[in-house]
Amino acid sequence: MSKASYFRGLTAAVAALALTSVPAMAQPGDPTEGGKGGKIVRVTTLAKDGPGSLAAALAMKGPRIIVFEVGGAIDLERSGLVIEEPFVTIAGQTAPSPGITILRGGIDVKAHDVKISHLRVMLGDAGQAKRSGWEADAFSTVAAHNVVVENNTFMWAVDEDMSASGPRFTGDTVEEWREGTSHDITFRLNFAAEGLADSSHPKGEHSKGSLIHDNATNIVFDRNIWAHNVERSPLVKGGAQVLMVNNFIYDPGLRAVHYNLMDLEWMGHPHVAGEITAVGNVMRGGNSTSEDLPFLMLGGVGDLKYYGRDNVAVDRHGEKLPMFGTYGQTAAKLIEVDQPMADLSRFDVLPAGEVETTLLRHAGARPWDRTDEEIRVLFYIAEGRGEIIDSQDEVGGYPTFPETHAPFVPAQWDLATMTPKSGRYPGQSAEAQEFLSTRDRAMREQAQ
Repeated sequence: MSKASYFRGLTAAVAALALTSVPAMAQPGDPTEGGKGGKIVRVTTLAKDGPGSLAAALAMKGPRIIVFEVGGAIDLERSGLVIEEPFVTIAGQTAPSPGITILRGGIDVKAHDVKISHLRVMLGDAGQAKRSGWEADAFSTVAAHNVVVENNTFMWAVDEDMSASGPRFTGDTVEEWREGTSHDITFRLNFAAEGLADSSHPKGEHSKGSLIHDNATNIVFDRNIWAHNVERSPLVKGGAQVLMVNNFIYDPGLRAVHYNLMDLEWMGHPHVAGEITAVGNVMRGGNSTSEDLPFLMLGGVGDLKYYGRDNVAVDRHGEKLPMFGTYGQTAAKLIEVDQPMADLSRFDVLPAGEVETTLLRHAGARPWDRTDEEIRVLFYIAEGRGEIIDSQDEVGGYPTFPETHAPFVPAQWDLATMTPKSGRYPGQSAEAQEFLSTRDRAMREQAQ
């Protein structure tokens, strides 16, 4: 069977999945509404900068909702998109099919009150030699706060796929440290896959999922997929506070979830215990997973407070894996607590047994209008296939997309939730029109 025929078959299967019933899932209270109520800013070109570009829309001041009258690929040519102006919503769902894919560059958020939905970032090595110094994240916040990152796809990062970062120590107290770095960040229904291992990063192997930097707080991972990353799914650093609800980790290499307060990075500062609340998460080993890999590993010198419930870890054959482990010689303690350290009342938590099927259907950018690259990885997850890679060229290289255009008509959209009033998204077939209708209705009702 040809590659084209194979992917046509997978696309048909995706459409069939779209017709199956979808459980209603309440949306947690978000830390921001982004640019809700602001002016509509239209992106009309796929150029990396200049009039009508996404970069120009991001540089504007004031509350704004960024919509797209163009679809295709934005090639950043080893530059990056930096968001420094607050109160912005990026609504990738408004783009005509095939949506917006960012190539050879990532996104850094250095502002507050930002909401990003339905973008694809396919970073890759951009033709750079191994260990030559190209080390971009696909997505990261940098001392940002009140950010929602929802239904995006991040692939082929040469540093992290999606992270929350910033300075460790700003000021003199723990409260000032936490205020000075990223906080109140929600990652929901994202797909972070195939971080490149032996690529252009100067440190060598660097296939990493998510880094939650020291003292970052109120970081929420809600129903995300990490797939084919060597480690950091996520890595939680010293003193950070993370909530993990219904995430799916597939084929982690050396580590899945891990915590590490490194003494070399905290010299002269008193240690602060980190916190992880993990409920209903699933880790499934794959072709690249180390034997007997635990769900959570502890390293460094700092203690971790941990609450866990209904988390599952199995190997590629479905055999149970350990929940906890350590790496290195560490005096750090895992302190299991009896009650969640984060508010779970706003979440409609799925049983762990439903997580994989639900997330394969809903996670990532534009689930109704996926690319061949996304379909390949998602079906390989379902089939227990795939592995960690060193270059995007191992799996077909950078995709190409046609440039498409369609006007954005505000009257056709609920501007409070950025969902189409018809229930049908750009690029969504009539047969799959009901794909996300249950979730969209819940969002509209919550916004009223």
